[in-house]
Amino acid sequence: MLDVLSGFVGELRAAGLPISLTETVDAAEAVRQVPIEDRRAFKAALGATLCKSVAHWRIFDTTFEVYFASRGDHWAIPPRDAQIDEEGRAGAGQGDAGVGQGAQGPAGGGGSLSGLTREELAELLFAALAGANLGALAAIARQAVLRFAGMEPGRPVGGTYYLYRTMRALDVDGLMERLMDHARDAAGPEGGLTALEERLARDEMETRIARLKEEVEAEIRRRLVADRGARALARSIQTPLPEEIDFMHASRDELMALRRAIHPLTRRLAARLARRRRHGHRGNLDFRDTIRHSLSYGGVPVDPRFKYPRPAKPEIFVIADISGSVAAFARFTLHLVYAISAQFSRVRSFVFVDGIDEVTEMFERADDIGEAIRRVNTEADVIWLDGHSDYGHAFEAFYERWGEEVTSRSSVLVLGDARNNYHASQAWVLKEIGQKARHLHWLNPEPRAYWGTGDSILGQYAPFCDGVHECRNLRQLERFVEELT
Repeated sequence: MLDVLSGFVGELRAAGLPISLTETVDAAEAVRQVPIEDRRAFKAALGATLCKSVAHWRIFDTTFEVYFASRGDHWAIPPRDAQIDEEGRAGAGQGDAGVGQGAQGPAGGGGSLSGLTREELAELLFAALAGANLGALAAIARQAVLRFAGMEPGRPVGGTYYLYRTMRALDVDGLMERLMDHARDAAGPEGGLTALEERLARDEMETRIARLKEEVEAEIRRRLVADRGARALARSIQTPLPEEIDFMHASRDELMALRRAIHPLTRRLAARLARRRRHGHRGNLDFRDTIRHSLSYGGVPVDPRFKYPRPAKPEIFVIADISGSVAAFARFTLHLVYAISAQFSRVRSFVFVDGIDEVTEMFERADDIGEAIRRVNTEADVIWLDGHSDYGHAFEAFYERWGEEVTSRSSVLVLGDARNNYHASQAWVLKEIGQKARHLHWLNPEPRAYWGTGDSILGQYAPFCDGVHECRNLRQLERFVEELT
């Protein structure tokens, strides 16, 4: 079991989940307290000890199902002496008529269910759902995948396609209506279900159908693992953690996951930075104070005293490209910077396309940063000529209007991909700013291999920056902000 657990932890780490040795030990102790034959309890025990965040649960769930798909198939198979009677309820001690005995593994056939017609299988499924017979659902799901998924060995098709085919063949929508009619009939002819009872009944039936879907997905995964191998399948279906989603290529659902992930991230980062500021380096030895305090110990310097530094909070100038190609990146960076603004003496924000505008007040006056960003996108004066990115003109306009306000206490962040549409770079502006500012950093959401290709002129700006950083996801952004402060 320890070897199996170690292998599973290795798979989770490979998928990006941060799992320490202590958590692995906790997981080993937790699984000792649950029956191994109970798949749900076993999974819950591992999840409670190894999964730190709800945002990581999807990765954990997928990795668990794939890793254990070829191990312990008895978890998903009803007991051998279980069968389904005419009402869809599981019985015991009925010998060879049992569904569990007929249901075989991924490479097997359908057992006693294989002789049923499509209509008989549909009636059996309805009876199992109406009677909440979860054991029967597993056997029926196996037979449904075998009949309707159309899986072929070696065929490079994702599990989602097979799931769609199976669930469509089972006519889930029609099942829901039949189940609701059954619930209404069971309530009696006097008045049927009240509005509340109707809602509760529908929620319960949706939960049972969701369980059916889980069983179908589990069976499809088992068969895919048997065909392709667990490691290959894990690579093909694994989804990235929210912290590792690329800003530039995120889908709509992934952007929503990013928005959900950024709030706990900012709280955690702000607390960490405040703690580090409070308990930073204690400074040089204060000889006079040490001698003064040693008098109470007879002149022995038992308690050395130090000169604690009082680090000044930096002032931040954020200059962000909000053109279409990098707008999502700028939005999440502004979210993060403003969420930890207490760690800076002041945050001033400037946005540009080919013109530039200061939007600091939009953030300071808004109760919700999402609303502030919406105002920035609709009200900021960032178009000078044609609305195509022109870093050179935007930098020159910034220096003319606000350059004198950059001081040795200022840290300047430039956010953008440096794709300048072949305009003049005006790199001298960054040289002047870099000489005046405490720090000048450039955050680029493009992969490093793309820098300097096409109309990217990052190479002309990089010599005047203290650092040019690839910043494509929340994990990289968090790491940079932590270093900055």
